[in-house]
Amino acid sequence: MSLVTVILLAIALAMDCLVVSIANGITLRHIQWVPILKMSFLFGLFQAAMPLVGWSAGIWFKDIIAAWDHWIALIILSVLGGKMIKESLFEKEDENEQPAIRWKMLIALAVATSIDALVTGLLFVTEPIHLFILDLVIIGVVSFIFSVVGNTIGIFMGKHLPINMKLVGGLLLIGIGLKIFLEHTNFLSNLFS
Repeated sequence: MSLVTVILLAIALAMDCLVVSIANGITLRHIQWVPILKMSFLFGLFQAAMPLVGWSAGIWFKDIIAAWDHWIALIILSVLGGKMIKESLFEKEDENEQPAIRWKMLIALAVATSIDALVTGLLFVTEPIHLFILDLVIIGVVSFIFSVVGNTIGIFMGKHLPINMKLVGGLLLIGIGLKIFLEHTNFLSNLFS
């Protein structure tokens, strides 16, 4: 696979990381490098690790992975998005309190946004191992960068838009889950064909 193809694939895989990071950033009030880098590191790690898992599984588990990945992403993102919406509507927020980013939530988000990358590992089955490792590094680094940028964009939006940004973030997470589900089930293609 050419370098340009790998970079374009990495960008495509990182788009969900970008949107989820924007949703996270809008709940923050200012740049907080530790949680942003923690999230970005996990997103990059999981985006790089999932193709390795898919590659290891090879052709044997392709149908099983493809049958369930969209359901897993939809459920995880909907639960987390629903939790954010509930918090935005029913819990009073202290202006001085900073939202805590918990490891369990970060790992759940990292898994949900990297499910697509699992199946892409099958694209690398014939790739020499040294090139495959380089491809994984590129995918991880691009996802890391997109996550940092997404959090920064989200923080800017959260400061400057006079709306309930936590509610918007929750809706975005559910929307990403639905997008993944609809793409994998070809629902829209079947609807208009």
